[in-house]
Amino acid sequence: MLVFRGVPERATTSTVLTIGNFDGVHLGHRALLAELIAKARALALPATVLTFEPHPRELFAPDQAPARLASLRDKLELLAACGVDRVHVCRFNRKLAALTAAQFVENILVRGLSVRHLIVGDDFRFGKGRGGDFALLQQMGQEHRFVVEAMHTVDFGGLRVSSSAVREALADGNLEHAEELLGRSFVIAGRVMHGEKIGRTLGFPTANIQVKRKRPPLSGVFAATVSGIAAGPLPGAASIGVRPTLAEGLKPVLEVHLLDFDRDIYGSHVDVNFLHKLRDEAKYDSLDALKAQIARDVAAVREFFSRGKT
Repeated sequence: MLVFRGVPERATTSTVLTIGNFDGVHLGHRALLAELIAKARALALPATVLTFEPHPRELFAPDQAPARLASLRDKLELLAACGVDRVHVCRFNRKLAALTAAQFVENILVRGLSVRHLIVGDDFRFGKGRGGDFALLQQMGQEHRFVVEAMHTVDFGGLRVSSSAVREALADGNLEHAEELLGRSFVIAGRVMHGEKIGRTLGFPTANIQVKRKRPPLSGVFAATVSGIAAGPLPGAASIGVRPTLAEGLKPVLEVHLLDFDRDIYGSHVDVNFLHKLRDEAKYDSLDALKAQIARDVAAVREFFSRGKT
């Protein structure tokens, strides 16, 4: 898959295109991408995604922006796994946000990407102040000789599959429902860093994984697996949050105690797969109380995996 920063002044090839943030690349996104790829293969053109970085709400209302389900790196890997040929990552800034709907179509879609066939959700909005809708897009498609196709909502259990629904499931601790919507377990990827080694002094050494997200979509203690350091996934107890007993701060910390594993893995890039929530974060009166709770958490994780969960 080819990745481009921005959109060229003038395209060198026509495209079959879709547009969106694709946060999490959930089942709804995958259904749209399958349609995109099928149409691209039929027209012998590259299946192309136009996405934005950062999320528009991170620009206009950063305090109200949704928690990200995936980093840009993770999103690109997921799009590649779906079979997308090209991704244009367009920086979302005030200049882009100021484009009218007509300017967006003419400058970005027609001149920059030479769109031949466009597939978007039927609720797609675009242009300054979200002034363009699907009907306007169809009208401009006729003017500029490209086809506009609507991808209708994908439902699961009667509910719309969306990034917001995934975030809600994660925030509620319903990892199983989040997995149903995503089509896979929720993952945070990162590099194993040196920590304060407090877990080791408590008898439960942890791998400290760098979390670049300012606000992860979940917190608490979980049964999880870690991939990237052995032939297969390793079971463990994962904690993500601000560690209120030790040194409560603003920056989230992700730590995983791997069961029956003691190897130097500093610097390794790993995937932490969250499978089941055990409890919320809590503040304890002493390190002994924290140690006792960690022991109970580890026992609960062992029991979870003893039931054949993966």
